[in-house]
This record gives sequence, structure tokens and C-alpha cells, in this order.
Amino acid sequence: MTRMPAVFVGHGSPTNTFDNTRYTRAWRALGKALPRPRAILSISGHWYFGTSAITAMERPRTIHDFYGFPEKLNTFQYPAPGAPELARRIVDLAKPFWAGADQDQWGLDHGTWSVLAHMYPEADIPVVQLSLNGVQPLEYHVEFGKKLDALRDEGVLILGTGNVVHNLGKTNLRAGDHGEDWAIRFEQAAIEQATNDPAHILKLTGHPDFAMAVPTPDHFIPLLYIAGLAAAAGKPLDCLIEGCMYGGISMTTFGLDTDPALRSVLDRAAEAETLEQAMELA
Repeated sequence: MTRMPAVFVGHGSPTNTFDNTRYTRAWRALGKALPRPRAILSISGHWYFGTSAITAMERPRTIHDFYGFPEKLNTFQYPAPGAPELARRIVDLAKPFWAGADQDQWGLDHGTWSVLAHMYPEADIPVVQLSLNGVQPLEYHVEFGKKLDALRDEGVLILGTGNVVHNLGKTNLRAGDHGEDWAIRFEQAAIEQATNDPAHILKLTGHPDFAMAVPTPDHFIPLLYIAGLAAAAGKPLDCLIEGCMYGGISMTTFGLDTDPALRSVLDRAAEAETLEQAMELA
């Protein structure tokens, strides 16, 4: 079985589910370019609470964890099947960390489905989601990521979905496809760290712009799992997509064990006019 890559995707707004942007066009091409997974483990910045849990239901529900967006987002469904056996496998791999199998509390939130709606629009690949244990230190998440390495040899695509920079309090819609200076500085520092020494990704917490770029840890933590996987593999991450939106949201995407030519493929897809053309370029 092919050893699967792992990716961290900067997911941005829920509206990306339907939007035709350079990022969503790249996501379309990314899903086509990657080896087809047996299942997907998604680690989303939107399931952040007081323990580690994995969705273990046969049919995870589509969670609409937002308000104030167009009604079509509130009715959108991503009916991917679950994978209870994969959830049990993750519970075992996590030891001695404790993780519980969630039978009915959560599902797939928009951090997961806004991206997968483009990568795998048919929703025909089983998906489980891992929570972010908010009572644990950041080091815990890097170490947890390392424990998931074996899944990559079992046909599982590990997807971290959050944002390297995520400061909604500094959102400026007039900024469009641009970031503030502090956001760009931190994004570039994250790219430098991830593509050279991801095992020490937490050096970023000492960056002078960390507090502004990461006012809460939820959207930053998914990157730590992918950095942990990179540390387990002894390899750097590749920067596949970069850029900021609305002043304080980074859309940067990283890959582990992705094709060296993938960055140029995604760049071409990003410049396409339609989502369909982006797929053709992959």
C-alpha cells in the first residue's frame, strides 16, 4: 500500500465551500493530485474542547458551527461515511495518551467539510475527526501527531485544517487577498520553520508576532500534528500554497511527502478561471 502524504490546509471562511478563489481552485487540484486515500483523518481547529476524542459513528453528521452566513451554508451536507474501525485504531495508537471514541456528540465541522467539499466533492471516502484537547499544552499535540505516523502506511490521509495566522478580531474585509505586515511576518516565519525544522515548530511561540497571529491556539494546533508527523518521518514540510486574506487570516498549506512538482501544479490551478479548469490542470 502506498505511504500516504499528510497535509495541513489553511481553510479560512466557511464560504470557501462554494467560492471560486485561488485557494479553492488549488484545493480541487490537490485532491486530484494526491494518491486516493482509503480513509481520511481530519484534525480541525473547530473541535476544540476538554479531551481527546475521535468520531466513531457510521454516519457522521454535518455540523454547521457558525452563524451569520448565507442560508445555503446552513443546509450544506457532506455525507461522507465514518470509519469506526479507524477510530478504534487511533485510540490504540494514542496510548499512553487517552482518547475516547465519540459515538454521537460531534461529526464533521466546517473546518473539515469546507476543504473536503473541494478535495473530494463526491464525499465517498470515509472520514473521522480528531478533537483538539484544549487542556493540554502545545507540546502534547506535536507528540500526538508523531503517534499517528503508522496510519500513513495504512492508506489514511491525515489532514490538519486550521490557519497559521487566525485573528478574527483584526479582520478587514477591504484587505481582500492581502495580509497585514504582522500577519505576513509570522506566516513567513512559520514557512521557514516548517520547511526546515518542523520538529521544533514550537519555536514559533517565541516570535514577536505570535500573540497577534495566534490570539487563541485552536487554529494553530492542527499544524502541530502535521509537524509531529514530519518529525516522526525525519523530513521537512513542503509549502504548497501561501498567502493571507482579510488582513489576519493565513491560507498557507503544507504537505509532507508530497510530489516535488505539486507546488507548481497548485500554482497553475490557482490561476485558472474556474474550479473545473483547476481540476483539469492537476
